[in-house]
Amino acid sequence: MPEVIAGIAIPDTDLVREATSLVRDVADDTIFNHSRRVFLWGALKSAARGREVDLELAYVGGLFHDLGLTSAYATKHRRFELDGAEAARTFLLEHGRSEQDSRNVWLAIALHTTPEVPLHLAPEVAVVTLGVETDVLGLDLGEITEQQRTEVVAAHPRPDFKNRILQAFYHGMADRPDTTFGTMNDDVLAHFDPSFQRKDFVEIIQNNAWPE
Repeated sequence: MPEVIAGIAIPDTDLVREATSLVRDVADDTIFNHSRRVFLWGALKSAARGREVDLELAYVGGLFHDLGLTSAYATKHRRFELDGAEAARTFLLEHGRSEQDSRNVWLAIALHTTPEVPLHLAPEVAVVTLGVETDVLGLDLGEITEQQRTEVVAAHPRPDFKNRILQAFYHGMADRPDTTFGTMNDDVLAHFDPSFQRKDFVEIIQNNAWPE
């Protein structure tokens, strides 16, 4: 019988169980609970907006979206979003989902820190951004009832979440600062590391190799 939280039935499939086990093994409580909430918020908001979503794909997108912040999946040379996206795509293909389904979840995770764009793509792409924006930024909380919020947070608590997730972001990106260029992630490094030097987009244009 599927687990139901705030009216959202978590798919009772081997794929979902194995995704849960994988993330539970490598992520701490902050990342794991956040990732489950992202799935739930995204599913609730998608329903409120009348968008049908493949909940199995949405679950993997939510669960894997911050895997790139964990030591088990972090690389040194690319954005943390891509680490999670690659892991999710590989996982889904290995579990028999189509190339298109796997690609949509790849996009959902790769673009989850890119405002607005994912919301114009497939529901399985948009759902992760909807969940992340709810859990991290508190956007459009009015689309989720007080009862739904209470049930989700009871199942997956948020103790000192704002500070803990910021620390997770910082520690997941501090040793690859160049990968934060052009994203909001450089705000995190600038906040925690006074020596961090942002790249300036205007200066890159003005000082590049073109003579004009």
